[in-house]
Amino acid sequence: MSTNVESLRSHVEALLQRDIQQSAERDAVREELLPFLRALNNGQVRAASKNSQGTWDVHQWVKQGILLCFRVSDVVDMSDGAFSFHDKALLPARSFATSDGVRIVPGGSTIRTGAYVARGVICMPPMYINIGAYVDEGTMVDSHALVGTCAQIGKRVHVSAAAQIGGVLEPAGAQPVIIEDDVMIGGNCGVYEGVLVRERAVLGSGVILNASTPLYDVVNASVIRGTANQPLEVPPGAVVVQGARSVRSAFGAEHGLSVATPLIVKYRDAKTDARTALEDALR
Repeated sequence: MSTNVESLRSHVEALLQRDIQQSAERDAVREELLPFLRALNNGQVRAASKNSQGTWDVHQWVKQGILLCFRVSDVVDMSDGAFSFHDKALLPARSFATSDGVRIVPGGSTIRTGAYVARGVICMPPMYINIGAYVDEGTMVDSHALVGTCAQIGKRVHVSAAAQIGGVLEPAGAQPVIIEDDVMIGGNCGVYEGVLVRERAVLGSGVILNASTPLYDVVNASVIRGTANQPLEVPPGAVVVQGARSVRSAFGAEHGLSVATPLIVKYRDAKTDARTALEDALR
């Protein structure tokens, strides 16, 4: 069922102005937020989207709507058998049908209501996808991986075991972490604070990126940095590994100290493509 996004936006923005101190008002607002949650689940609205110029627009009203879901929800018992769960009333785990085309392997994974998970996505246990996240077709979220609140994950991405894709709700205008199509995120990677990883990039195991991380491009002899208005951006096809750089102070030199530093050591080629190719049979 299609959703008029502008109408839904106007409705959510009107709900944000309501006084929700009274229980009856909170109950009414919760009911009126259900179409918004359905639109998130269906991928009809999202926290950020790519425009025709190739840049990403953050949709503040979506993040504000998610925050409103928390504000109007009491903590309720969501226990299931031997497992005890207590969470916000509007935000239980999502249920899927075989017809949804999402493969969720048994073993303790959870996808929260308000997260879009496209057909062909594979979820290996245990992993977690939080509200507001958008996970596009053919992506694999591997064991012990996290896709955080409002994170945007493209098509055919591999989020490897124990990788952490950070989330963001506040401030409302802050860019979420964005991983574009055909990116390989290696095991134990961490991508946080609105970092943008462009298409076909490869992050080797253990790479940590946040908004203020300097990224050293060895190929082009340059340093890529984020700014106050634009977090760090990993170029298309960059192959990033975790390296180190020396601490230049006298104390650092005396003790041989260094700090971890991500390095672009090459740009993607046929050899890289062969090593990172996804197996269609798994999908």
